[in-house]
Amino acid sequence: MRSILSLQPHRTKVNKLTEKLVEKRVLQAYQCDRYGYVRPLILMNELQGVADTHAERLGCGRTYLLEHDMAWVVTHYLVDIIEDPREGEELSFITWPSAHDTLRATRDFQVCGADGRLLVRATSQWVLIDMARRRPLVLDENLPHWSIIPERAWDEKFVKFPDFEPAKTHVMKCRFDDIDVNQHINNAVYAVWATESVGYVYRNQHKLKRIELNFKKEISPDTPQIQVDVAIDGLVSRHKIHTENIEHASVICTWAEL
Repeated sequence: MRSILSLQPHRTKVNKLTEKLVEKRVLQAYQCDRYGYVRPLILMNELQGVADTHAERLGCGRTYLLEHDMAWVVTHYLVDIIEDPREGEELSFITWPSAHDTLRATRDFQVCGADGRLLVRATSQWVLIDMARRRPLVLDENLPHWSIIPERAWDEKFVKFPDFEPAKTHVMKCRFDDIDVNQHINNAVYAVWATESVGYVYRNQHKLKRIELNFKKEISPDTPQIQVDVAIDGLVSRHKIHTENIEHASVICTWAEL
């Protein structure tokens, strides 16, 4: 995932029909929590995995971006868990590019059970950046052409989350295993920091039903610790992930009682 160095716009037209990508997985025991539900880390990583695979097939994935010093940067991940995926069930992970404008691309997701019932719906927003200048790039001038499928899995808007007054702050460590092959803190780790920060008692009495992440600034892999401000109001928890005075992400979680 990298960006363009030449002064002239790099534009490659590929006449490629976009189809939804469908990949099947059987949810294993180690991928589930103590109650047999899929762990947030696994769910987020599986969504990221099918997105990466599909982008590669469309010619705008990691291989192409590395060659041109570009990177996809996610700004929002909105995930709605309609029914919790459970251990042993065969799941279909489905993804497709659903919209894009000059600078922003939208990718949607569905997770369905073996009988076709919808378990999870999700949507995400991405920008393409020049790695050298760390600035957004115009999509059509810098990527092979791909068509969209104008269908939304979840027609939610990507907005800035409201600020809140924290009730407590948790300190998280950045582990070596939190760093991915792109030398960044893996996106799914932010979901773990948020869901863990509600505390064991609350987490043990609730299951996650919705997680909305607004990514703002990447965290360096050598950061020794991360602060997570938390405020819980009934079945909604709000989280601000920061280091010192730099806010890196804002998260809203919606829960259901077990």
